[in-house]
Amino acid sequence: MRLHDYAPRPAHLKWLLDSDPAIRWQAMRDLTGGTPNAIAAERSRVATEGWGAQLLARQSPNAGDWGGGAKWDLITLWSLVVLKDLGLDPGSEQARKMIDRVDKWLVFKPLNNRPFLYGETEPCINGRILAIGTYFKEANDALANQLLDEQLEDGGWNCEAPKSRRSSFHTTICVLEGLLEYERAGRGSAAVIKARKRAEDYLLERRMFRTLRTGEVIDKRWLRFSFPTFWHYDVLRGLDYLRNAGFKPDSRVGAAIEVVMERRHQNGAGRSTSFIPNIFHWRWRPVSAGQAAGTHSALSAFCVGTATQRGSCDWDSSRYRLGQRVAANLPFNVSPNVIGQTVRINGKPFTMVGVAPGKPNEFTSDAHLVCPVRS
Repeated sequence: MRLHDYAPRPAHLKWLLDSDPAIRWQAMRDLTGGTPNAIAAERSRVATEGWGAQLLARQSPNAGDWGGGAKWDLITLWSLVVLKDLGLDPGSEQARKMIDRVDKWLVFKPLNNRPFLYGETEPCINGRILAIGTYFKEANDALANQLLDEQLEDGGWNCEAPKSRRSSFHTTICVLEGLLEYERAGRGSAAVIKARKRAEDYLLERRMFRTLRTGEVIDKRWLRFSFPTFWHYDVLRGLDYLRNAGFKPDSRVGAAIEVVMERRHQNGAGRSTSFIPNIFHWRWRPVSAGQAAGTHSALSAFCVGTATQRGSCDWDSSRYRLGQRVAANLPFNVSPNVIGQTVRINGKPFTMVGVAPGKPNEFTSDAHLVCPVRS
């Protein structure tokens, strides 16, 4: 595939720029060559408008978490990860207030009240905490050293170690992202750099998604992309990490890039073709809707579908404050022939872009909207 085939067209850029501030500022930075002042001004809006402001508003001012009962720790972690991915400026008043609440109130009680930002026992979680702690607060040397000590012989990490001595792509990508953020905070020691390069090689030797021995696809779910990724690996997440780390593409990522390009919708935008069951009780649900060959991630809100009526979906989104970026419905367990059909949301036509696996109750218990469509 020729390099220029990866470039977004003017219509794609317009689509990205006509969206949430979290998308707009990153599109200006990565794709349109915006000036530093214009990019900073747009980024500052993440704290006060759109998805970033919505998620900030859901933090408990007295407890510091995002609710969830027994799962408070995971819900808090994923909320912080999303705020980081949206580009919330860590120097903003809203970000400082948010992370100070986390630092003041949240502890892991089973670990002798260890502060949340000090991490826990699993490297997949600790990699994420290292990243968000470094980004929003300060680098944690002890947590970084713990992760370095847990690196396996093949170069990656696995939350199942020491029972398993084979690395996990899921755990490895979480730790890699954490170490990269830590390194950029001025903690780029020789040991950190060496560990990160070894882990990158672990992914690259396997072409980002294939077994080392047979070359077969390790998990076909990695060929579908979602947002938020939580702890899950997929090809796009792996490529986005390499882009962020400044990796110069070579033959080892060629097949992975082709996977991403093949997932493009016919209109040129990236498709989010998989999503993870909403077990964390979020009622704010952005989903990845586009990335240009691993160089830019775009998010859009969407409604999930169940089944009652074919070919129509009349719905008023104004009460849900999801804005204009409502993607086409994802019906459950229906004929793939529905893809390409038109549905109407807020009186406007949208195109059916995918079919979600599983049963409706696996995905919709905490969605803003269940929009009925079926064949």
